[in-house]
Amino acid sequence: MKMILLRKFRVLILMVFLIACSMHIMIDLLPKLERHGGGGGGGGGCSCSNTPSEEPQSWGKQGWPNKHTLRILQDFSNEPSSNVSSHSLERIPGVGDRTQAVRRLELQQQQGLRGDRKRQFIQDAAVTKNVPVRGSRLLSLYDHPLYKRSVPPLTDEDTLFNVNTDIRFDPKAAEDQSWTAEGTVDEFSPTGELTAESYPNWLRFHIGINRYELYSRHNPVIDALLKDLVNQRITSVAMKSGGTQLKLIMTFQNYGQALFKPMKQTREQETPPDFFYFSDFERHNAEIAAFHLDKILDFRRVPPVAGRLVNMTKEIRDVTRDKKLWRTFFISPANNVCFYGECSYYCSTEHALCGKPDQIEGSLAAFLPDLALAKRKTWRNPWRRSYHKRKKAEWEVDPDYCEEVKQTPPYDSGRRLLDVMDMTIFDFLMGNMDRHHYETFEKFGNETFIIHLDNGRGFGKHSHDEMSILVPLTQCCRVRKSTHLRLQLLAKEEYKLSTLMAESLVRDRLSPILIQPHLDAMDRRLRQALKVLSECIDKEGYGYVVEDDLQPTRGTDHAPRRR
Repeated sequence: MKMILLRKFRVLILMVFLIACSMHIMIDLLPKLERHGGGGGGGGGCSCSNTPSEEPQSWGKQGWPNKHTLRILQDFSNEPSSNVSSHSLERIPGVGDRTQAVRRLELQQQQGLRGDRKRQFIQDAAVTKNVPVRGSRLLSLYDHPLYKRSVPPLTDEDTLFNVNTDIRFDPKAAEDQSWTAEGTVDEFSPTGELTAESYPNWLRFHIGINRYELYSRHNPVIDALLKDLVNQRITSVAMKSGGTQLKLIMTFQNYGQALFKPMKQTREQETPPDFFYFSDFERHNAEIAAFHLDKILDFRRVPPVAGRLVNMTKEIRDVTRDKKLWRTFFISPANNVCFYGECSYYCSTEHALCGKPDQIEGSLAAFLPDLALAKRKTWRNPWRRSYHKRKKAEWEVDPDYCEEVKQTPPYDSGRRLLDVMDMTIFDFLMGNMDRHHYETFEKFGNETFIIHLDNGRGFGKHSHDEMSILVPLTQCCRVRKSTHLRLQLLAKEEYKLSTLMAESLVRDRLSPILIQPHLDAMDRRLRQALKVLSECIDKEGYGYVVEDDLQPTRGTDHAPRRR
């Protein structure tokens, strides 16, 4: 009797093992078989973010989405030990092949994209009292002489890419054969007859990067790229490795890519007073507002960012091949679709990101060129905070700290120290305390601008001005003349910073981006920054504090400055 029971038990174990193996094979191989067989419904449909998806309860019955396989993505930072969230493309296919693929999809894109809804900008009477409105204040600002100064003539050494290089047309540069699988090489072979106007907007943005700016002041490609970030169909999603909070890498139908930061807080929520700066949430609206502020300040060092309402079911869950991300989706007790992903902090069911029922806001920041094509160098910010609950950084206890910085390359000559002062003012206006690293393009050496990345911890408190952010300015007492003049201009009633920001932000799909108290806080902080500079001028003299960069030559940015 015992032998019979033992045999039955062994047979039962064997059957369970076979069933488990069969299910594993079905889960892993069935999507590939369906894809080769032309199956998989909904693959060609438009997944518009404003259209509710199927009932949230049905998502678990669909099985693993049979979408294209994700490529292996590089980490954003070229300094693996840091948590800096720089924007880098994955290893991209040959640019020429991409261009041809985009041309094939051009007609479909034109039919599928929706035009942006026009919003009428309503002036706040309290902000614009006694000032007559004469059309767009923003256009009037950009028409000011301070915003018409051109960059020096560009040489091959001053541009990030030479559009005639082999990299542009070499599909082997990315070792990705999926490009040629869509069609024959003869049908879409890249030739020198292609013009830059035929490239997708993300590529035109990359080609326009030079030593002095990420994009030119009135470049129409930027507006077109912002529309792409909102309207392009999302074809794949993956989690970004590293970082303290969840961020997603999204790839579009035109092969462009962007970093998606989902909404974690409402516009009205302020950072709790007991929160350390490194424990704060990253805000999607702060990323959007930072891009517009950077442009109004005429720095143009923030990659284009746009807000988008994303369908979590159709545009994230159904297109991802990241199993770790896919497994974190669930239905909340309120019957909303939620997910939480994997990250160092705030990635748990208690901090899940939930839609209404499956729609979620987020910011989409356009990627910079892949590190394999345009290497970047990561620098430790000299005024980096300690990121410790009790310890203070050296600059917090040494009032003469800037003197040490000014004797250390690359801050002892050239433009770098003045760029840090620009970044300091930029961060102070936003209330951003989290500037631990920054990056530059390696090709341009030390004579190039600082890229203003990772601005999600700005605009956390409108009721508090963190004066410690201005310490680099108070210790060094240095600023560009162009920056000083623009700050003075933005303090005038006619060009009031808060009014200009409100007009610029209303164009975003997720408008309103900032509530009025945050806009008012920027005006208040601008006056405080000007007060610090005024005190510096009284103490050190105008000629020492203000660096004249408005000369017609290459300017003093490239010349050593007396100490």
